[in-house]
Amino acid sequence: MKKQLLILSFATLSVIATAQTTRMSLYEEFTGETCPPCAATNPGLDALLKSGTNPNKIIPIKWQVPIPSAPTPTWSLYKTNQAEIDWRFKTTAAGGYGYGISSAPSSRIDGQNATVFGAASDHPANLNTTVINTAASYTSPFSISMSRAWDPTFTSVTLTVNIQASANFTSVGALVFRLCMIEQEIKFATQPGTNGEKDFNWVVRKSFPTLQTGTSMVSSWTTGQTQTFTINCVLPSYIVDKSEIAFVGFIQDDGNRQVKQAARTSTVGLTNDAKATAVTIPAVVCTTTLNPQITILNNGTNAITSMTINPTLDATPQTPYNWTGSLAPGASTVITMNMVTTTAGSHTYSYNITSVSGTDLNTANNTAKTGFAVSPSTFLAPITEPFTTATFPPTNWNLYNPDAGANTWSRQGTANAYVTTPAGALRYYGWNNSVTGDIDDLILPPLDMTGISAPVLSFDHSHARYSTSYTDKLEVFVSTNCGTSWTSLFNKSGATLATAPTTTANFVPSITQWTTNVIPVPTAANQPQVLVKFTVTNGYGNNIWVDNVNLGGPTSIAKAQLAQVNFEVYPNPAQNEANVRIIAINDGEYTISILNSLGQLMSNKKVNVQSGDNNYTFDTQNLAEGFYHVVMADKSGNTTVKKLTISK
Repeated sequence: MKKQLLILSFATLSVIATAQTTRMSLYEEFTGETCPPCAATNPGLDALLKSGTNPNKIIPIKWQVPIPSAPTPTWSLYKTNQAEIDWRFKTTAAGGYGYGISSAPSSRIDGQNATVFGAASDHPANLNTTVINTAASYTSPFSISMSRAWDPTFTSVTLTVNIQASANFTSVGALVFRLCMIEQEIKFATQPGTNGEKDFNWVVRKSFPTLQTGTSMVSSWTTGQTQTFTINCVLPSYIVDKSEIAFVGFIQDDGNRQVKQAARTSTVGLTNDAKATAVTIPAVVCTTTLNPQITILNNGTNAITSMTINPTLDATPQTPYNWTGSLAPGASTVITMNMVTTTAGSHTYSYNITSVSGTDLNTANNTAKTGFAVSPSTFLAPITEPFTTATFPPTNWNLYNPDAGANTWSRQGTANAYVTTPAGALRYYGWNNSVTGDIDDLILPPLDMTGISAPVLSFDHSHARYSTSYTDKLEVFVSTNCGTSWTSLFNKSGATLATAPTTTANFVPSITQWTTNVIPVPTAANQPQVLVKFTVTNGYGNNIWVDNVNLGGPTSIAKAQLAQVNFEVYPNPAQNEANVRIIAINDGEYTISILNSLGQLMSNKKVNVQSGDNNYTFDTQNLAEGFYHVVMADKSGNTTVKKLTISK
C-alpha cells in the first residue's frame, strides 16, 4: 500500500488571546503503524517541525492510533499505551476525550482543528511555517517551567512543575495539567506495524498520573498566582531507549479543549551508557578475510574503562573482543575487530556490547550491524543482463542492503524495456519504502576488462514521480580498486530521472516509458578488475526500474542494444500479410529481411525508424506455408531475428 492523502474537514473553533506570555503551541499528530499515508507524511512533517525556529514555537507529540487497524503483533507502540491513546482520539460517545479522530494521519493544534490557524485541513501534510507562526502568535495566560531528575537506579524520573499566571484567567471547564513521557526518537530494525515505518519521533509512551485525569488546577487565576507540584514518573518496561526520554506538559481547558500553554524538557543522559553507533565495512570487498571496524559512543556521564564486544558474522558468533581504556563522556572510539573469514556473496556483520564498567543502564542501544558483499573473483567482460531469469540477485551480482529493509532492489517479471520472453526487469520498491534516505546498491560482478580500450556501459531505466514533494535518486558508479573509491557515471533525480508522467499509483512502466543510457567508462579501460554499482537514494516517491545492463566494448554494446529493440512480428502465424512493429528509443536506419528455412532471401526493405512506435507491412501471399526468419539489421551489420510461420 502507498500514501493516499486523506483530507479532513472540521468546523472552525475560536481562539481567545487574553495574556502577555509567549505561547508554546502543542501539535498533536494522530498517526499509526498500519497507516500507509502516515508513513508517507511523517518524513516531511518531521523535517518541518525540526527546521529553523519551529522548535521554539511548537512542541510535537504523536499518538499511534489503530487506524485503519491495530497492529497484529503483541508488542507495538499502540498496544503498549492503548488505553491512553484510545481515550485521546475517540469521541465522548465512545468513551474518549472528544477529539473524534476518524482517519489518519490527522492533527490538533492547541487542542483545536489545524484549520483554525489557517491550515487547509487537519491532515499534517498541510502544516507549514505560516500555520506554525499563526499558532505561536497568540499569547498565553500562563508560563510553565519543568525540571527533571533521574532516580539513583535510572528507573524513574521526578518532575518538578511550576505554573504561574501572567494574566487573570477563568476556564470554561475543568483546567488540567497533563504530563506526557515521550521518546524523542525510536529506530526499529523491523517495522512494528505494516506500513514500512521504522523510524518514529516524539512518541507518547505514558502519561502521569494518567492522561485522563492529569493534575487538577483551579479554574480561576489572578496575575502572579502560582502552583507547584512534583510528579514521580516510573518508566514502563516497554521503553525502547532511556536516553531518548523527555517530557511534554500542557495546560488544557476541558470545557473547550483549548491548550493554553505547553512546555518540554530535554533528554538527560544516564551515568553509564555505551552506545553502538556503526560498523565500517566497505559495501564490496575483494577478499574473504577482513578486519571490521566498529564505533562506540560513551552516551553516559561517567567514563567507560572496560567492556566486551560480541561480534556475529551472519548467524555465527565470533570471538569476543575485550576492550580496556578510558572513554570520556560524549566521546567515541573506533575499534578494529579480530579478523573474520567468509565466502563470496552477501553477508551481515553485527556486534553487541556487554560487561560495561559500572553496569550499562541502557542496553537497548548496544547493537549495530551492516551488510556487505564479497567478490573475490573476476569474470571476463563483456556482461549482458536482461533479467529474464528468476534468479536474484543474478549470478555473481551482489545486493548491498545495509538496513536489511524489505523494500529494496528485486527482480520483477511484470515489466521490461523491450518485448522479451519471459519478461523481467529490476525494480527498486520506492513506492512502499517510507525510510527516506535509505541507500541500497546493486553491484555487478567484478569484470576483467583487459583488452577493452573503450569500455561502454548501457542500460535502460524508467521512473515516475509520486509527486513533486518526493524525490528519488538513481546513481551509477565505477571502481577500479575494489570499492576503495568510486567515480560517478550517472546521477539523476526527481524530474530529470522521470521517464513517465507523475502518478500516485504503484508505478509499473509500459514498454514506451523507458530511456536508454549509453555511457563511456574510460577509467575502466584495460583494467583487470572493474566494479559497477547502481545506487538508489530513497525519497519515498515511486519505483525505479532498470533493465538490459550491458558493460563491454562498443561492438558488444551495439549488439546488445539492437537485441533490445522492441521488434514484433504479427499476426503469427500469418496468411497473406505480416506486420513488423518496432518501438525504438532513438531514430535509426534498419534493413528488414524475410528468409526461408534454407536462408534464401524472400523479401527485404530498408526503413528509417523514428523514435517511438513504427509499423511496416510485408506481402506474404506468395510465400508457401512453412517457417521463415524475419531479420532486422542495423547499418553496422548487427542483427536480431524473429521466427514467422506462414499458414494458409
